[in-house]
Amino acid sequence: MSAWPSGFAAVYRREMRAWFTTPLAYVFLAAFAFAAPTFAFNIGRFFDTNRADLAPLFTYMPWLLMILMPALAMRAWAEERDRGTLEILLSLPVSVASVALAKFAAAWTVAGGALVSTFPMWIAVNYLGSPDNLAIAIAYLGAFLLAGGYLAIGQGLSAASGSQVTAFVLSVLAALLLTMAGLPLVTETLSGSAPAFLVEGLAYASVLERFSAFERGVVGLADLIYFVALIALGVAAGGLQIGASREAGR
Repeated sequence: MSAWPSGFAAVYRREMRAWFTTPLAYVFLAAFAFAAPTFAFNIGRFFDTNRADLAPLFTYMPWLLMILMPALAMRAWAEERDRGTLEILLSLPVSVASVALAKFAAAWTVAGGALVSTFPMWIAVNYLGSPDNLAIAIAYLGAFLLAGGYLAIGQGLSAASGSQVTAFVLSVLAALLLTMAGLPLVTETLSGSAPAFLVEGLAYASVLERFSAFERGVVGLADLIYFVALIALGVAAGGLQIGASREAGR
């Protein structure tokens, strides 16, 4: 029973060292710290709203994460293949489940750090007024779960891809589909030709629909289950594919 957590911890430390002994994590964190305020201030017109809240930031957060999380996820398994270290990793006395979860947890930690880098904006709105800090905290929770969902799907696709570039493109496309599924443009276009249950199902599966509740400062059980299921699906898909490779190599 003790081998699982020890194996997880060893791979997690390995992944974190890989992130922070190279410029990868620092470049990612800098890019996020620059892009998030840019979206909020320039595109979201933060100062024109005359409101002391972070609504402009979270309005564009799904679109920002849709690009940056695949960039974070693409190296998970594809890089191991590129460097020829996947076979070495799989030969260690560590379960594939531990490896998959540890890789995800390490990348999710970096994503969490990126969200923390936007906290100065939270401090700023408190200086400018009296925002609903509980609602902002819930929106950050939603953003963290959303980042985890995109990461998990990206890592699952990384396991199926032969290169990091392919993994990135496929992950962006998957995130785009999940994001756009609930937009009125999509549902109204499909409503004339597709069955109603299919249109409703697509809207129900949209991350925008689920994330919007967190934006309003509401934590719904269905929304939590959705993101946990999305994360579990992506991590499991990656682990199963790598597990199949491990069995095939024996």
